[in-house]
Amino acid sequence: MFNSKTDLSKDLRARMIELLNASLVDAIDLNLQTKQAHWNVKGPHFIMLHEFFDKLYEETGEYVDLIAERVAALGGVADGRIGHVAENTRLPAYSKQTREGTAHLEALSTAFAAFAKEIRTAIDTADESGDAVTSDLFTQIGRDVDKQLWFIEAHLQGGAPQTGHTTGDRQHKTPVGAR
Repeated sequence: MFNSKTDLSKDLRARMIELLNASLVDAIDLNLQTKQAHWNVKGPHFIMLHEFFDKLYEETGEYVDLIAERVAALGGVADGRIGHVAENTRLPAYSKQTREGTAHLEALSTAFAAFAKEIRTAIDTADESGDAVTSDLFTQIGRDVDKQLWFIEAHLQGGAPQTGHTTGDRQHKTPVGAR
């Protein structure tokens, strides 16, 4: 650990660096899962979901940077090596076979919910340890993760189920039962 003139003890900094690096691993995995969805989504809502998943990738990239920079600020080394991430992520694995938009949304909602749960635990751990700044960082991330999860889940919720038929390059929706 690097020296720092922060008023946090070396022991506390070491514990927070470990906590932050565990969350960094999950944030990197979440970031890569959103890009996996972006690259591979197929189906009738392709362009909307393709762009939505790219925005999620940008958002989750912010979490990665915030966490890694806090590690460095505490005198630690942010460990984002791909092998370390693969071995230590706490998020569910993303299936290589996922193609259809709804399946990507389901997979991402599961990953975001798991990440949110880990972030809530990190908030409490940092707070109970006496590092309000790290707790606040996790709170900031948690607030945004909840918002992104809401956005993802909103795509999975809806009104009356609809069937679609295609004419040319446009898809027409007819509410089920309205025929």
